[in-house]
Amino acid sequence: MFQQIMLVGNLGSDPEMRYTPSGVPVASFSLAVNRVWNSQDGQRQEKTTWFRVTAWRRDAELVSQYLSKGRQVLVLGEVEEARPWTDRDGNLRASLEVTARTIRFLGGRDGGGSSFSADPGAMAGGEEQLSDEDIPF
Repeated sequence: MFQQIMLVGNLGSDPEMRYTPSGVPVASFSLAVNRVWNSQDGQRQEKTTWFRVTAWRRDAELVSQYLSKGRQVLVLGEVEEARPWTDRDGNLRASLEVTARTIRFLGGRDGGGSSFSADPGAMAGGEEQLSDEDIPF
């Protein structure tokens, strides 16, 4: 089985950096993905979908160092789960949790972008494997 999601959006907040008890870096950030269209009567419509993105190891360090609220990024990753939450008006909403495998910085100060990606083979090359106890949330 294989699943992958591709998201292009803007950070809704600065990344939150933390470490597992064994010292593995983890960064999380909210990502707003906007969809804009015109309805049949010509009215502009807009919908924002929120994702919670988690990056690990070197990716987490780079995200924490270079990304900030409002920055546009492309994320390739895997959907982990949907988490319910309640908005300011009391409406029930859901946020999809995504583990990033590739993150590409879009735009930027000089108009260019850069990217980095998790190496799925890196853990097999002698790096420590994570257990459920290592995850800080």
